[in-house]
Order: sequence, then C-alpha cells, then structure tokens
Amino acid sequence: MAETLDLDALLLEGHFGNIFDWIASQSADPRTIVDLGAGTGTGTFGLARTYPGASIVAVDQSESMLELLAEKAQDRALGGRVSTIHADLDQQWPELGGVDLMWAATSMHHFANPLEVFAHIRDSLSPDGILVVVEMEAFPRYLPADLGFGNPGFEERCHRATEPEDFNPHPDWTRELEASGYAAVLHRTFDYCESSDQELLARAARLSLSRLREHLPDGFPAQDLATLEELLDPDSSRSVGHRTDLVMRGSHNVWVARVR
Repeated sequence: MAETLDLDALLLEGHFGNIFDWIASQSADPRTIVDLGAGTGTGTFGLARTYPGASIVAVDQSESMLELLAEKAQDRALGGRVSTIHADLDQQWPELGGVDLMWAATSMHHFANPLEVFAHIRDSLSPDGILVVVEMEAFPRYLPADLGFGNPGFEERCHRATEPEDFNPHPDWTRELEASGYAAVLHRTFDYCESSDQELLARAARLSLSRLREHLPDGFPAQDLATLEELLDPDSSRSVGHRTDLVMRGSHNVWVARVR
C-alpha cells in the first residue's frame, strides 16, 4: 500500500496540484492543518507546498505509514512544520482544536461511523475553518481495452469480478455533511489521464493487477487468468513492463464544507 500511495503521488502530482489550487481558492491562509488518514503523506506534503506558512498534523492508524511520513518530512526539511499523531479515529478522537483546514483524502469511507467523525471534525474546526473530503470515483485503470491478445475488456472484467454486487466506493457526502451541521458544501470532480512516465505506470499497473489477482473469485475465465499471468510475468514480451500504451485513468470527487 505504501508503494502504491507513493506511486500515485508521483504520477498524479499535476492532478493533485489542481485540487490543491482549487482548495486554496476556497480558503483563507490556514495556519493549522490536519491530514486525517495521512498515509505516506501525499496530502500532507501537497498542503505544505500550497500553504508554506502552515503547520500540519498528520494522523493515521498505521505507525509504519507515519514513520515513513516523518522520514520524508525530515528529508524535505519540513520537520519543524509537520508532526504526527498515531490514532484509530474509530476508537478515540485526538486532542485537536482551532484547526483551520481539515483534510480527509480517501479516508472517510473507511470509518465505521462517518457522521460521528464529521461531528468531531466540526467541533475541532476554527470559526472560519473548512473541511475538505476527497474520494476516488473508482480504482484507476491502466490498460487499453484491446491488449492485442486475449479478449478485449479484460481489465474491466477483473474489476467487476472483484467488486461486490452492491459496491460503492463512497457515498455522495453532501447530504451527510449538511446533516452534520456544515454549510456551503461545494462539490467538484477532477478527472485525470496520465501517460507520460511509462516506467512508473508499469509499476503501478503491476501492483493493481497483483491486487486484483489476489481477489479474483473461483470460476474466473481461464483465458482471462492466462492474460493476467502474461501481463504480470516480467519475462514475457506481453508483460506490462514491455508496454508503451499504459494510461492511468480515473477521477477524484472533492467536497469543501464550512461550519454553520
């Protein structure tokens, strides 16, 4: 997961930059920022660049992720601005108050009780503070519909086979935010289509396909299984590492909410 997050940060730097620019246009100059579910720091360091005068607290339930994040902060001479808190927010809310910007990227849908978390966030925000929620619309796609071998539509079949019938990557958070006491809820979708670095894309596509293989159900078509093995075999001329037509495609939904 850490490798996937770091690859996403590299491949989608411009895309995330567009999101940060939009957030900056909706907010004053925050002095205190909290990154909920910070992972390895994509949001933390993007926010640090966007708001060079702000202090940022990265919160995550994974100690190993926070250790990686802290190491990066030191390497980037941000140790004085970036701090970490290890916490499982489903169990205990940390001591946070007067927060000017709360950032929750691809984390809200993981909480057992999002409405309770929204309430904690609301109570932790400063009077002019904002909450930013970011969610993936779906897992990224990397492969062309026609690979030149196997049956067309392979990648989509893999995703459909590994998703539950009622799969929904996240709710539309607008209603929940309004019910939790937020006002002026803005929503915007940011699409991406990245093809410039085929080496990084091959690494990301291999990780994606490897995860899909782990969750494929019994009875998945034999020809598609053979296609998957070819794509993942580094010695095969058909592997993702030998392709030059990989494109990372997807989108993020972003909500900005203020306290009433």
